[in-house]
Amino acid sequence: MRRIDTRRFLVRPHTRVNLARFDPDDTGPLTSRKRARTQLRKSQARLTGLTDLLFAQNRWSLLLIFQGMDGAGKDGAIKHVMRGLDPKATMVHAFGPPSTGERSHDYMWRCLKALPERGHIGIFNRSYYEEVLVVRVHPELLESEHLPRERVTARIWKERFEDIRHIERYLCRNGTVIRKFFLHLSKSEQRRRFLSRLDDPAKNWKFSRNDIAERRKWPEYMKAYEAAISETSTRYAPWYIIPANQKWFTRLAVAHVIIEAMESMKLHYPPLTHKKRRELAAARRRLRGGRRKPG
Repeated sequence: MRRIDTRRFLVRPHTRVNLARFDPDDTGPLTSRKRARTQLRKSQARLTGLTDLLFAQNRWSLLLIFQGMDGAGKDGAIKHVMRGLDPKATMVHAFGPPSTGERSHDYMWRCLKALPERGHIGIFNRSYYEEVLVVRVHPELLESEHLPRERVTARIWKERFEDIRHIERYLCRNGTVIRKFFLHLSKSEQRRRFLSRLDDPAKNWKFSRNDIAERRKWPEYMKAYEAAISETSTRYAPWYIIPANQKWFTRLAVAHVIIEAMESMKLHYPPLTHKKRRELAAARRRLRGGRRKPG
């Protein structure tokens, strides 16, 4: 299976991101949607095998974070890339606006309690990064968090970036591999997808009046994403800026990043102890002994 060069989308530590330099239409050397779909099926098969090993070895966990503007294709990427994986080893959490109860805790609380166990893949559709994206674009939301006044300073975003880096490093040191995806959609493609939702009765439910209000703040969101990605892409929890205008390419690129992350764990089935080998041999003898001898 020929791999996409995912290094093109990797944001290296200490890089100042300018999203205008990334092409949302980029598909690299791939021009065939049909060929990409064939490669995606092979990637899904590879992921299935790796997920089985992850679950059996039970030492590592994988956290995948998806962020992007409305319409960027987060749901579709998760659905198509992770299709066919063992449901007992994968969990998807979609984080919308925090509830009143969730706002009574620190902003990381609801995400931290949804972290994957060892041997599992946890998928966050939006995440604690909303607190340095949506809340930064709408600073009035800080009031609803009931923070002590002296904690809301001009340094609050720098402090949150620092806290996020430290928490992600802690998770990494405890066996959680983290990969973060920003699905980079153009404003014109978002408009086309919104119109598609309005024109197709089967997609009407996806549309919210708030989508248009947030679209007007596109420049503010791009600046917030640039700051968040620049400040929190690290060696242990890197960001990937994935072109999102062509869904067929987005899904394949995401799949290849995940495969590379899982292969880096050097997964394998647990080695059998001498005691376990004896148990298996005894079980085999009993089962074979129960067969009727041929007449």
